[in-house]
Amino acid sequence: MRSLDSARETCERYHPGLIKALADIPYAEREAPGSPVIDLFRAHGGVALLVPTQYGGHGADPVEAVRVQRAVGSLSPSLAAAVTMHHFTAAMLYSLADDTGRLTPAQLDLLHGVVPDQRVMASGWAEGRTQQNILTPVVAAVPVDGGYRLGGSKKPCSLARSMDLLTASITVPGADGSPEMALALVPVGSPGLTVHPFWANDVLAAAESDEIRFDDVFVPSDLVIRTSEADPHRIDDLQTAGFVWFEMLISAGYAGTASALVEHVLEREKGGTSERAALAVRVEAAFALLEGTARAVRDGVAGEEAVAQVLVARFAAQEALSEVAAQALELLGGLDFIRSSEHARLATAVRPLAFHPPSRSGAAEPLLKYFGGGPLELS
Repeated sequence: MRSLDSARETCERYHPGLIKALADIPYAEREAPGSPVIDLFRAHGGVALLVPTQYGGHGADPVEAVRVQRAVGSLSPSLAAAVTMHHFTAAMLYSLADDTGRLTPAQLDLLHGVVPDQRVMASGWAEGRTQQNILTPVVAAVPVDGGYRLGGSKKPCSLARSMDLLTASITVPGADGSPEMALALVPVGSPGLTVHPFWANDVLAAAESDEIRFDDVFVPSDLVIRTSEADPHRIDDLQTAGFVWFEMLISAGYAGTASALVEHVLEREKGGTSERAALAVRVEAAFALLEGTARAVRDGVAGEEAVAQVLVARFAAQEALSEVAAQALELLGGLDFIRSSEHARLATAVRPLAFHPPSRSGAAEPLLKYFGGGPLELS
């Protein structure tokens, strides 16, 4: 399929050999617990995709990034879901690094080491909590001398067994004593940080989405990103950048999975001409929405407008991709279903897009208010 081939070419340009390395592993092994796909991602320069060139990265733009995600998702839904967490964390953190004074020297040192040390960054935010914004704090933080002690858990947390650095949203006392959100950067190996089994579904089983527990984990103050009198919008900027990138990248991965199913239908000439064309048009339209949003972000759309655009694209794509997957599986036929579980598993792997925050019902009222001219306030 032409557009999927184009996505693969983009992926090959940034990560030479990754597509072949993934394709050489049987699908069942690719998507199983203990799969080597995350190691392959690291070995083929995956961590560098959205890291700016001045930090040793590739500096891919949003359009290129969603194309890479589509290509990865067409081969390994687990990998696409998992590395979304690394990529949106990178995009978010380095957006602050571009401006002098918005990050501490210790925070910048960590970011300077991501590419040379091939550090994979996981996200300990609210992903996985029903009706919850992805940036809502899920970890308790108690101020202590020199920093904070963290307690609680994050489940699921993709990349749990491969991560080198974990970002965790926390609540800290503000200047006036009221709680305010902050972001802790927690190196793996910190005492009290442990990983425990959690994911029990065969779908996306290679994403390493397990539980991370914080048992009195100390994080020094200079590894906590928070607002200041001189920079009162630091966390708001972080939230917006992270949210927009997360929605674009996670949706693009699932679009790749649905695209792979459609490609199989087209290659095997299953169904009638009109059925195949309609299926292809629908999956292309879904990705076009996501790519259009990525292009708008690349060209400068930001803030509430970017959030609204990405949510519209995500929810429209979510509905279309689910129907595309079901139709493609039907056209591939009963014998295909009997002889192999690969296509059935691909079709099932499209569905979890609906489970990523925000939920469609949770975003409905905020979007309606925005469409009517009010502010976009996701809770």
